[in-house]
Amino acid sequence: MPQPRHSKPKHKSRFAAFIKLILAMTVAIIIAGGVLLGYLYQKSLPVADTDRNSRLLDSQGSIIATFSASGRNYEPVELKQISPMLIQATLAVEDRKFYDHIGFDLKGMGRAILVNLKEMERAQGASTLTQQLARNLYLSHAKTWTRKIKEAMYTAQLEMKYSKNEILQMYLNEIYYGHGANGIEAASQMYFGKPAADLDLAESAMLAGIPKGPTYYSPYNHMDSAKKRQKIVLGTMVDTGDITQQEADEAAAEVLHFKPQGQQQARVTAPFFRDYVKNLVTTQLGISEEQLDHGGLNIYTTLDPHAQIAAEEAVAQGMDPQSELETALVSIDPRTGYVKAMVGGKNYKTSQFNHALAKTRQPGSSFKPIMYLAALSSKTMTGLSTFNSEPTLFHYDNNRKTYQPSNFGEKYLGEINMQEAIAASDNIYAVNTLLKVGADNVITMAQKLGIISPLQSVPSLALGTSPISPFEMASSFAVMSNAGKRMPPVAVLKITDAAGEVLYQAPETAGEQVVDPAAAYVLTHLMESVFESGGTGSRVSSLIKRPVAGKTGTTDTDAWMVGYTPELATAVWVGYDKGRDISTMDGHRAAPIFAQFTEKALENVPPKIFAIPSGVVTVYVDEASGKLASADCPAKKLEVFIAGTEPTEYCSLHGGEKQQPTTKSGSPEERSWWSDFKRWLTE
Repeated sequence: MPQPRHSKPKHKSRFAAFIKLILAMTVAIIIAGGVLLGYLYQKSLPVADTDRNSRLLDSQGSIIATFSASGRNYEPVELKQISPMLIQATLAVEDRKFYDHIGFDLKGMGRAILVNLKEMERAQGASTLTQQLARNLYLSHAKTWTRKIKEAMYTAQLEMKYSKNEILQMYLNEIYYGHGANGIEAASQMYFGKPAADLDLAESAMLAGIPKGPTYYSPYNHMDSAKKRQKIVLGTMVDTGDITQQEADEAAAEVLHFKPQGQQQARVTAPFFRDYVKNLVTTQLGISEEQLDHGGLNIYTTLDPHAQIAAEEAVAQGMDPQSELETALVSIDPRTGYVKAMVGGKNYKTSQFNHALAKTRQPGSSFKPIMYLAALSSKTMTGLSTFNSEPTLFHYDNNRKTYQPSNFGEKYLGEINMQEAIAASDNIYAVNTLLKVGADNVITMAQKLGIISPLQSVPSLALGTSPISPFEMASSFAVMSNAGKRMPPVAVLKITDAAGEVLYQAPETAGEQVVDPAAAYVLTHLMESVFESGGTGSRVSSLIKRPVAGKTGTTDTDAWMVGYTPELATAVWVGYDKGRDISTMDGHRAAPIFAQFTEKALENVPPKIFAIPSGVVTVYVDEASGKLASADCPAKKLEVFIAGTEPTEYCSLHGGEKQQPTTKSGSPEERSWWSDFKRWLTE
């Protein structure tokens, strides 16, 4: 009798087949997921708008500014430059599990999906910081499933390609805080006028609450809503254990001091320098406007952040903010030609005109050192050459024309030498010098020093009547500081594209020796007297604690102070834009700005005297006769000369035996004790 068949084996085979199918599907999903993750990992992320913006970097590699076609207020900073309390507040209110998840809050997403299915629309979300960053960088804010899928892909890529700290840094630099401020640094400066690193707990909680609704939670628009949101943020920080309830209550009660809304724009670093570089790279260095706005370029500059801050502080303290008086400051490293600081005006917000580049201002007596350098280089004059300072009618152009200058305050000094003329800024001596040396030779010297503005070959050139820009003046005085060697001015060192490829590299140069080093040193020695008793710069001598040479200049409409140390050559100009004459008080503003800037910019640099080159000799001369001093001369003075131009006759006014000159050799080993001492200090 046949046995009945049992169905159990059949059920087992079906169950086994089902398990195999599930396993196969699981393996397929895992493989597909792995393939997708591998694809996303190797696939480049889209170029974000902020990545397309070109960056301007200072000499320390810090970002000065970004060039953006949208004109966004964007100041990226590193995570360590952001207050820890702001970071804690942001994580507490936006993404408590940021350091634990893989870019997605799965539980939150599950809850959101259930709500959305119930409402049959995207009514709720559960975005992590990474998702928000992906959306802000690469996508619109439209509530569509397509955008959400792309957001998920970009989120996964961000998590795979960057560390958590890098993602958090990008988020805090990108998130919108209202009123045009993108990123925490711009927001902190805009609302509180301070760096993000200095935010306290109350300020941090206030700012951390804004991104949820930048308009509704703006303290400028809705203070009540902003305060309520601040308390919510503080409450979440208590829940996460970041702060105590007492600390939260104290922060909520703190009275916050916001910048007036009319001043809400964040501070822009070196705006005049930024504009100067922008024009430079687009007109001379082969970079298009399109590349600058969307090429993601890195523009490495010579700007010294410490010197720039010193310049801006000196201008702010030296100028009256209520006056229409304008100013400019340019400082260049003579040894390299690097532009270290630039201020083109008193207030960039009210006027973007860069006075540092203006070629419409007369330098006045600050031009005289260029002329005296021509005189010394010709070896027809020395620091002891004399002219009579008295009212004089000068004849020129084959006696067909006359010119009659005058000294300030009608003060005439009689028989004076070059050093005395430089210290007192004597105009009669200056015109006599120009006519002796020749105006064309003076113009040639100016051009050697780097002045490109047109100069008129007339006697008044000696008094600086031909307009020259502050930039040119700083550049020309840099040559004097650098022993007569001209280093072309440089503001941009290198430009790279988004891939790191070098698009421009500043050419290396050893400079050009355009002036005899001995002549440059003798002039420097003479110009140091400007800051001594009786000199036109003596009123600021107490502010300067290091060797410095320079020259003041004053016209009816302009006031100047141009000078240098071995490390910096600086031009400061003060005047009005509308052809208005300056007052005596206005004219006294340039020198203090110069002195304060120089000391502050070099506060970490030990004082250093100017190096003495070969070809310079020092001798003691009698102050009365200007001849070599004898043993019996009561007033002796050590003077420097280009070798071969020193006096050879001895003073006979005081009798006694002749004293051999200290030296007649340009050899450093044979100089006087004073020369040896100076040389020792410079080594």
